[in-house]
Amino acid sequence: MIPFGRMLSLLTTWAVHRFSVNTTKENSMSPRSTESIVPHSALINPNAAGIDVGATELYVAVPTDRCEKPVRCFSTFTQDVHALAEWLKSCKVSTVAMESTGVYWIPVFQILADHGLTVCLVNARHVKNVPGRKTDVTDCQWLQFLHSVGLLRGSFRPPQQVCALRTILRHRDAMIKLTNVHIQHMQKAMTQMNIQLHNVISDITGTTGLAIIDAILAGERDPETLAAFRDARVKSSCEIIAKSLVGDYRPELLFTLRQSLESYRHLRKQIVESDETIKSLLANFDSCVDVEEKPLPDTQKKRRKKDDPHQMRQELYRITGVDLTEIPGLQTTSAYTILAEIGHDVSSFSSAKHFASWMGLCPNNRVSGGRVLSSHTKPVASRAAAALRMAATTLLRSQTALGHYYRRMRTRLGAPQAITATAHKLARIIYQMLKTKTPFNQTLQSEYEQQNIRRRQIRLETQAKSLGFALVPL
Repeated sequence: MIPFGRMLSLLTTWAVHRFSVNTTKENSMSPRSTESIVPHSALINPNAAGIDVGATELYVAVPTDRCEKPVRCFSTFTQDVHALAEWLKSCKVSTVAMESTGVYWIPVFQILADHGLTVCLVNARHVKNVPGRKTDVTDCQWLQFLHSVGLLRGSFRPPQQVCALRTILRHRDAMIKLTNVHIQHMQKAMTQMNIQLHNVISDITGTTGLAIIDAILAGERDPETLAAFRDARVKSSCEIIAKSLVGDYRPELLFTLRQSLESYRHLRKQIVESDETIKSLLANFDSCVDVEEKPLPDTQKKRRKKDDPHQMRQELYRITGVDLTEIPGLQTTSAYTILAEIGHDVSSFSSAKHFASWMGLCPNNRVSGGRVLSSHTKPVASRAAAALRMAATTLLRSQTALGHYYRRMRTRLGAPQAITATAHKLARIIYQMLKTKTPFNQTLQSEYEQQNIRRRQIRLETQAKSLGFALVPL
């Protein structure tokens, strides 16, 4: 490895040399030799290239000794991306670095990977350019240089099988959010007609609500007739429901109500189709455990039937080899979100610390002059971290060790930081379960809680002794 001081000197020299010349588009496309600045022995990846990804153009830089024109521009059409891959192979390039720019990098990444090239997807924060003139040409050259000297670290990307599952699950979540929007449109239309149905029943998309709305759109206006569609499980009486259905049935609002209902039902149909697609994708995953020889152990948690309507908990157990839903606060939907975001193989992360840091659940300490300037967590848009934070909020009244931990952190740090701290602990538990394939051990968590109680007792005894008192157990 190159010493850090030597590498920093090389970077500074190269940056000064590059920006000391005219970086207009015409002159920047001409080859520039950096061999006199960076010796060949200092190159970690001599066959490296850099790509600046844009919406319509791709600027590519290869080593200056591989081609007379080492920087070229390609269009983002599929044929041009294939031509780019062939040109890189003709230049004997084996690895490519690119920034994760929006979603534009995805087709480029997949095509280059299909051609056998190793693609290093890097975070844009890690490759910020030095101050000066910034162009697409200089960006791709900067990426190529950093990658050639081994200063870039690729971002985590799960296998294609997991990416396919992730795409469908994210699409499903988007459709669920759209159904909520159309439900709000239906409630707004009924409120404008002074129909207070959504105030007397808990869900207008349930059996009673949909039956009444269908009858209203069919032309029925008698409140008593509409209230007769009341299901026996509804707590409100027929008289209250009938009073809520007396309103001003205006034709324009009925039109809005009809279209919102049709959109809602169309989305529900698409969600069912997505569920079937998800099942077919899950069936293609390899089994980590034989459910017939080693069936799913009996759960210790109280569950409602709607928490796992399609018996997906057993499928999750077959793929991962462990039952993640045994962790307090973690439901089947949250476990599937984690599976779709990271997969069942966590070997890409060297430790639980790196795993939690990747999800942005670790303090990001910024130290200068021996002082901690900031310890806020990194701004990471991770759906897995969001699922763990949601699971942490459900532990407020849990009588488990994790529930006690969350309440203790909530008292000390406040709710937001307590949620992050508990999500961090959940991430470490998940990492150990997926790595070692060992089930969740509630007894071990209880031992940790007992150790904390003993530490608190010792601290209180020490404080009492310093004040001249002695603690006496009741």
